[in-house]
Amino acid sequence: MRYMMRKLIFLFILMLTAKMMVRAADVTFKASAPQAVVMGEPFRLTFTVNAEGKDLRVQEMPDFEVLMGPSQSTSYSSSWINGKSTNETTVTFTYVLMPKKEGTFSVAPATIKVNGANYTSNGLEIKVLPADKAGKQEAETTAASGSISNDRLFVKMDVSKRDIYEQEGILVTFKVYSLENFSITGLKYPEFEGFLVQEIELPQQKQLTLENYNGRNYQSAVMRQVILYPQRSGKITIGSGRYDAVVRVRMSQAGGGSIFDSFFDSYRDVNKMLTTAPVTINVKPLPSGKPASFSGAVGSFSMTADISSDKVKTDEAVTVKVKISGNGNVKLVKNPEVVFPNDFDVYDPKVENNTKTTTAGVTGSKTIEYMAIPRYAGDFEIPAIAFSYFDIKSNSYKTVTAGPFKLHVEQGNGGNNAAPVISNFSNKENVKYLGKDIRYLKTKGFSFVKGNDEIFFGSFSYYLCYIIPALLFVIFSFIYRKQIRENSDIALVRTKKANKIAVKRLKNAGKLMKDNKKEEFYDEVLRALWGYLSDKLSIPQSDLTKDNVEAELAKYGVDESLTAEFMSILNTCEFARYAPSQASDAMDKLYEQTVDAIGKMENTIKK
Repeated sequence: MRYMMRKLIFLFILMLTAKMMVRAADVTFKASAPQAVVMGEPFRLTFTVNAEGKDLRVQEMPDFEVLMGPSQSTSYSSSWINGKSTNETTVTFTYVLMPKKEGTFSVAPATIKVNGANYTSNGLEIKVLPADKAGKQEAETTAASGSISNDRLFVKMDVSKRDIYEQEGILVTFKVYSLENFSITGLKYPEFEGFLVQEIELPQQKQLTLENYNGRNYQSAVMRQVILYPQRSGKITIGSGRYDAVVRVRMSQAGGGSIFDSFFDSYRDVNKMLTTAPVTINVKPLPSGKPASFSGAVGSFSMTADISSDKVKTDEAVTVKVKISGNGNVKLVKNPEVVFPNDFDVYDPKVENNTKTTTAGVTGSKTIEYMAIPRYAGDFEIPAIAFSYFDIKSNSYKTVTAGPFKLHVEQGNGGNNAAPVISNFSNKENVKYLGKDIRYLKTKGFSFVKGNDEIFFGSFSYYLCYIIPALLFVIFSFIYRKQIRENSDIALVRTKKANKIAVKRLKNAGKLMKDNKKEEFYDEVLRALWGYLSDKLSIPQSDLTKDNVEAELAKYGVDESLTAEFMSILNTCEFARYAPSQASDAMDKLYEQTVDAIGKMENTIKK
């Protein structure tokens, strides 16, 4: 009996302790206040804890005058969900403060004691704005006229820079400013023609904050933010946007109304169309002197590379992983060239993007995995990998390198791929009897016996048996030598296989299109086009640009309209990968246009 009582007491204490620990883990203590306040106007600072708390300690606030507080209020709530009852207690401590001067000031974290444990709140930053220049008179004039002036409600397009380099990112912010109670009913942002667009994620619910602009204190909210990358040099104009708004205006009472009219306000909705002024961006071309390893990267980057193993066997895969990190047009960075030895089977690289778009630009990394399989044993070297970019801060090209990598390849177990070893057996005594498959021919003691059948030796059929194999040998030797000559010409081999490889990649793009994988589809079409042009023109992909492609196609006598069609497909893919949305029929149309363009090119360039 005593044992049972001890056990029950122990379980009770254990449950009580666990319950207290759970409650302690759920305690939250939070400070809150407006992000911005106006000089000369009081505001509230509150500290909220979801438990019975005591001994609140708030540090001194020299930049604010305490008009009142702390005043304490407690609220209780209970709920019954799925047969379980929960009770919540909320205690709020409120201060009424008055700012002493303009500027941005900090409120230090406070502490409170709950169940014997101390908890600390978050700190705050409060911006004190100057007093509004206009008073109530203008608002009353607006109410009387029933119209909304442009300085009381407008949308502004802010551009971080207007003089930039090609592929340099700029921040564009659309912000609404209002002195009225309004709602946006329609949005039509400008077309960013000539730019690649990267969206900055913003909350769905727009939060209004107080902001002083041109001497007025407006309620403002950021509607949209994007990072734009110009794709060509010259003057590029961002057009106007249009925004439809509805403003609720209080109607003033004219004389002669009832005495009760002064107790009731009447309102009406006023429609207003807001527009943003167009902005012209001056895009400078990148300076001359581009390094050989430059492929369009603009920003600030670093590169690391490592090899999966420096010792492998034949027919085992080896992987070189290259990681490019930094801030800039990360997604548009082309893969740096990794040169494997000639006797390696090289496969298409695997690319993974890990980026984040903020007001500071696109930051993140691009990881490229190059895989190859050695076929012969020996010691090899993978040359150093170079990556160049244009640094915006220094206005100069910079090159980073990684490697080289030494690789030792041993002979594997999957067959003899090493160079053949020739042995010379001049004495027949050195050849041993091996099982039952090899025996020496008899050289003496044999004779021919004439048979009874028709004599085949010396007949016409007998000579045909020699002539036909001889002719076939000559024909096959001619074909074989021709194939050897063609295969030795790597450029010719690549040219002949260009269409097959492009068709294979386009089939994969078709599957991605059916799965509605937009970005992967456009990436695959781009790879198919650049790979096809590289193989067809015998130019490494790292050296391909739109300019030299046009020049090379002109040398082959390709029609200007077909060249323009290829350039149009390349531009469409580059724009569409990062466009906010693309319809499926646009992908269908682009896919058909790409297949048709490659077919026309095959009929034009024949080798």
